[in-house]
Amino acid sequence: MHLDGCGLERDLPASGWLRVDAHRLLSRRRFLRLAALSAATPVFDVRLPRGLDFTLQNSSTAQKYLIETMPGGVALFDYNNDGLLDIFLVNGGRLTSPMQVPERFDRTNPRYWNRLYRQNKDGSFTDVTEAARLANPGIGNYGMGVAVADYDNDGFADLFVTNYGKNILYHNNGDGTFTDVTAKAGVAGGGWSVSAGFFDYNNDGHLDLFVTRYMEWDTKHSKTCGGAWRTYCPPAEFPATTNLLYRNRGDGTFQDVSQKSGIANKKGRALGVAFADYNADGFTDVFVANDGMQQYLYRNNGDETFTECALESGAALSADGKPLSGMGTVFQDYDNDGQPDIFVTVLPREIYGAYHNDGEGLFTSRNLETGLGALTAGSSGWGVGLEDFDNDGWKDLLVAQSHVLDNVEDIDHSLHYLEPPLLALNHEGRFERADSGITIPVAGRGLAFGDLNNDGWMDAVLTVLGGHPIVLMNRGGKRHWLTITLRGTRSSRDGLGARVRVNGQTRFATTAGSYLSANDRRLHFGLGDSNSAVIDVWWPSGAHQEIKDARADQFLEVREPERL
Repeated sequence: MHLDGCGLERDLPASGWLRVDAHRLLSRRRFLRLAALSAATPVFDVRLPRGLDFTLQNSSTAQKYLIETMPGGVALFDYNNDGLLDIFLVNGGRLTSPMQVPERFDRTNPRYWNRLYRQNKDGSFTDVTEAARLANPGIGNYGMGVAVADYDNDGFADLFVTNYGKNILYHNNGDGTFTDVTAKAGVAGGGWSVSAGFFDYNNDGHLDLFVTRYMEWDTKHSKTCGGAWRTYCPPAEFPATTNLLYRNRGDGTFQDVSQKSGIANKKGRALGVAFADYNADGFTDVFVANDGMQQYLYRNNGDETFTECALESGAALSADGKPLSGMGTVFQDYDNDGQPDIFVTVLPREIYGAYHNDGEGLFTSRNLETGLGALTAGSSGWGVGLEDFDNDGWKDLLVAQSHVLDNVEDIDHSLHYLEPPLLALNHEGRFERADSGITIPVAGRGLAFGDLNNDGWMDAVLTVLGGHPIVLMNRGGKRHWLTITLRGTRSSRDGLGARVRVNGQTRFATTAGSYLSANDRRLHFGLGDSNSAVIDVWWPSGAHQEIKDARADQFLEVREPERL
């Protein structure tokens, strides 16, 4: 037995995916039977609320520019602190066939703006993009994703938008407007950025910023693949690149610590990113979904450096040792054992990845044991989340689906470009297909989660290439719930990175995850038949807080103790 570079004691080979446990011996027939079950009625009402008149302009061309199949993100956040979730949608841009240099993407045209929609008290939305000073997405930027957090701890949520081009950080002024502070903050980056998220990697109370980048690519050096079929080229046709990590100095500026921290030691083809403390050492770790290669798990060493540990930990490859076409990801506890697990969406015939956290820094692939084999083998997934949609105390799975190739059906008749989202309800760690309410297949991409109407039942918003966003309003039921807002004092004001346990369920506070998207920062727990809850909060500062007999069916603010 030895201690490896990822802090693991082991006398197994480094390729941890070779490990087999008793769960693998369970009958496949049982899972096929479970997966065939479905909810009797749709879980969601499908809506396009009044005023939400956005169309995601990805501008498909005969040139098959890879960026045109990859957008766009969505964020659910309360930008004006009125208690209602608002919606921010990232737009693509105008592509020509062929593109002319310099690339401009026609972003001054309102058709290609990103859009902020303020929710009104009646559930309708008002486009406040211009009033909020968000109407300039940047000439030369083709939009991708969005991250949300209060990075300066002033009580108002800020926006970070990723692009093919330069990224933009918008500071929330607290008066309904935003200011582009990218240059001052030093976070423009460059190249092709995709997903992003805020987290406090050094526990200093200031939220840092992680940005994934896909590859070294531009329209001038683009090419098509597939011969006579003319398809988007797979990622391996282009050079890999590094991700970005910015340390928040606490004065409104950030330092690029990608090299210093070890994040840039490995190149990849990164799309999704999610955060959690997988080894319970008090420091937030990073999982990155890479496309067409092994996945990355960056272990936080607690000294402002990271070690990439996915292969040693068992979360890098499929159960049979193959690379994944990783796109979206979520890093939460699906089986209520208190440890964060990893889900990764991929292309058809790969099966969505489900990596169970076994403790001691090790993961086991359980995509068959969870039922994902039968549910996802023929599908292509993007945005993803684990949320308790039926409030039974178990986190369910919702995935935005659609193939990458818009002409895939001409090439392979068994596959589909347009797909309905996958909704799978969690029955004590096994997932069963349910009716989402969406009957028409779409080209789903971004997916964000939150309680839009504050009724205690989780909703979702899904983006559609070339189409309107789809709002999934939860029909609700009679089970109890609890929604917690963290208010950090020594930790960041949003409390991101905290571990919260309620009646045997655990959530890790984050707005990141999914694909290109940002979720409501409030933590939602289904309580089933319980009308009260016991709450434990472990803050990034090291403080532990316990609240007994909290009343169910309420929005509860939990404030961090001033002292340990």
